Amino acid sequence: MIESLYAPFKHWSEKGSVYIISDTHFDDSDCKLMDKKWIPAEEQFQILKSICHKCDTLIHLGDVGNPEYLKFLKCRKVLICGNHDSIGEYRDYFDEIYTGPLMISPKILLSHEPIPGLIWCVNIHGHDHSGIMRYEDSYGAPHLNLAANVCDYTPVSLGNEIKNGLTSKTKDIHRITIDKAIIRSAKRKKAEE
Repeated sequence: MIESLYAPFKHWSEKGSVYIISDTHFDDSDCKLMDKKWIPAEEQFQILKSICHKCDTLIHLGDVGNPEYLKFLKCRKVLICGNHDSIGEYRDYFDEIYTGPLMISPKILLSHEPIPGLIWCVNIHGHDHSGIMRYEDSYGAPHLNLAANVCDYTPVSLGNEIKNGLTSKTKDIHRITIDKAIIRSAKRKKAEE
């Protein structure tokens, strides 16, 4: 069980692991334009099938492609819609569908596209096929990019990421607010002297 998840999402980890991937683009012929080494949909599916089992949850961060492959995964499937996804098209393939970014814990935001400047949480996303998996944006905000070609077409275990310190460098949003108030108070005191 991933204790840090907000209550509405704890069921994802009740009996198994939570895995995340994005941008599988199953059967999308344009993938080779993004990455010359893009592997076939069937090969991607076999990787997913070998990792995600019956009691697990697979969170897909959008740009699924042909959803037929997902029929054969026995795990719970959650979708955060991407720019190529349609809810109606995917209703029969996912147990839960979200149309925008989703805060799943105090320090973890799931989204399809990267959201810059959120220094108080880790933004786990896809959409960016540049090849950089872990990075900080120009604001110092941490990102984990799980576009399929970036994470070697292998879903990442959320539980393992958390255990390995995924959120350890992010300040709590409340701490940031308190620190700013302390600085403002100190400046006022100094100005009054």
